[in-house]
Amino acid sequence: MGTAISISRAEYSADELRAFASKSRDGGQVRRLLALAFVLDGHRRTEAAERTGMDRQTLRDWVHRYNAEGIAGLKSGHGPGKPPALTKLQMADLKAVVLEGPDPEKHGVVRWRCVDLRAEVARRFTVEVTERTIGKWLRKLDLTRLQPRPFHPKKDAAAQEAFKKTSPTG
Repeated sequence: MGTAISISRAEYSADELRAFASKSRDGGQVRRLLALAFVLDGHRRTEAAERTGMDRQTLRDWVHRYNAEGIAGLKSGHGPGKPPALTKLQMADLKAVVLEGPDPEKHGVVRWRCVDLRAEVARRFTVEVTERTIGKWLRKLDLTRLQPRPFHPKKDAAAQEAFKKTSPTG
């Protein structure tokens, strides 16, 4: 059997910890505050841990954290997450590519689609991502998916006007 837990912080009573727990939106912090409240009420470590759905050793670790950092130390921490696939400079380059538009002869398309941009990102930056990620990046770059109607690169404006003048519907 382990040694008794000693909570060295005396600024909050068990009822005050329960009050903090009732106002917290972090479920993990609520469980930890309630476990500490049970300990302050005089319950054994095993019983307090079982009532709040954790292991006895885990409760001991949270008591040490509470003693060191207070209530703020009981919040659930989140890691930094996966690093971005493209740097800020590469994202700026991607935005310039999108705004410039594709070259029909070089890229084989008259407008960018996510699947086309995905291939272009893989070619330029050697990064493989999904089409959905490309869509998210476009939204992050404040670009919309609305695009003007594509036009043929060899269109002749003069021929169009001449056709409109001679056409029976024009």
